[in-house]
Amino acid sequence: MKMKIIIGALFGLFIFGGSLRAQDDVQAIKDAVMTMFDGMRAGDSAMVHSVFSDEIVFQRVQENREGKARVVSSDFSSFLKSVGTPHDKVWDERIEFGTIEIDGKMASVWTPFKFYLGDQFSHCGVNVFKLYKSEDGWKIFHLVDTGRKDNCVGG
Repeated sequence: MKMKIIIGALFGLFIFGGSLRAQDDVQAIKDAVMTMFDGMRAGDSAMVHSVFSDEIVFQRVQENREGKARVVSSDFSSFLKSVGTPHDKVWDERIEFGTIEIDGKMASVWTPFKFYLGDQFSHCGVNVFKLYKSEDGWKIFHLVDTGRKDNCVGG
């Protein structure tokens, strides 16, 4: 009887410990994503860059003039330069965290957003982040988004 209690207690600790680690990872992933947006609001390209891997895929799914979907890749260094270049209005991307999936050292995050230039609404859409857990914490290696002016959800 004692052995069953001890085994049950150890199993419970194992499950509870795993749950705490998963919660820690979820919070660390959210922190990495929010660091990007905080850096954008501050115009701090170094802050933004700190949460990205050395190899980054930066894309947008958009419609062409005929209304057909296409994937457009962007240069991440150009984005960083834009963030760090002084601009009159704050770049304020307001997000909600949707689904966060983790498998070992890889994660996927879905975040509906509304983007404002200062107080003025610009566009909305969804970001999808792919991250990996490096020695320095969770790093974004792929970011793809959508963008539109209406039918906004979340954010």
